Amino acid sequence: MSELCELCHSLASESAARKLTIPALVEVNLSGEATKSGVTPHDLPALLEAYPDVHGLMTMPPAAADPEASRPYFRRLRELAERHGLHELSMGTSQDYRVAAAEGATHIRVGAVLWQR
Repeated sequence: MSELCELCHSLASESAARKLTIPALVEVNLSGEATKSGVTPHDLPALLEAYPDVHGLMTMPPAAADPEASRPYFRRLRELAERHGLHELSMGTSQDYRVAAAEGATHIRVGAVLWQR
């Protein structure tokens, strides 16, 4: 374990995996957006085989005004994690963290919601 970091939340390539020395969550690009990082669901098994210290998965769904639009992506990530025996899910931001939690998130990324009154 590193003194500065205990979990990488965005492992997205075998080249990065070769340099990593801490547990990781694999970033999965479920939307297919070119502007997003991550492996495709098809390429996930190869990365899991290349890096055995994966604890779970992470995704960023497309930006949407309605938090419910994120639900299919969160559900798909949970299903992928279950299929591969992974237990941690990093998904959800200030806009859709409630939906993410309902779909099984174990980590959420919030910021703006902390400062709202």
